[in-house]
Amino acid sequence: MMAVTKGFTRRTAERDPRLPPGQYDAGEGWPVLHAEATPSIRTDGWTFTVDGLVMRRTTWSWEEMQALPGSRYEGAIHCVTTWSKFGMTFDGVSVDTLLKAAGPLDDAAFVLARSHTGYTTNLPIEDVTDGKAWVVWNVNGTPLEAIHGGPARLLVPHLYFWKSAKWVSGLKLLAEDQPGFWERNGYHDRGDPWLEQRYQGD
Repeated sequence: MMAVTKGFTRRTAERDPRLPPGQYDAGEGWPVLHAEATPSIRTDGWTFTVDGLVMRRTTWSWEEMQALPGSRYEGAIHCVTTWSKFGMTFDGVSVDTLLKAAGPLDDAAFVLARSHTGYTTNLPIEDVTDGKAWVVWNVNGTPLEAIHGGPARLLVPHLYFWKSAKWVSGLKLLAEDQPGFWERNGYHDRGDPWLEQRYQGD
């Protein structure tokens, strides 16, 4: 892009069209931000449960989760603190696979994601179905580190990253929305980066 001034021209950098408004490219870095101390969770005691408005309350052990059909996400992630990171590859299992096993009831309209630490975050069920969300344990070909939510985290990459609950332990299906930790503390209920839904009222 060329900006014309008196007597000379000045070249200005073009914004990367992959960046949502107000975001910057974190490059090789992956900032670590969370509201709790990083836990140490052993996979031999790890479980994941889908419950609430389902036909079958279903729990998987680590080994059972690993045996499910695998699924991969390749793309970007975006944090509400304004960084974005491109070229990410996450491997795990699609939330669609987990919900199919549990059988959501017709009145299930929201999910409350839970972590082994007690952290929660809420999402409309449409934001975790139809190939939009995963439970992941590998990133860029290596096991997910504890500081980034390992051994497994929720991944909902089209929303701000606080919705991708670290150290995830399950999903509770609900008929009505139930705000999670950051939502009770002023963050937006949905968190779409392209709409800059950072805080309540955005």
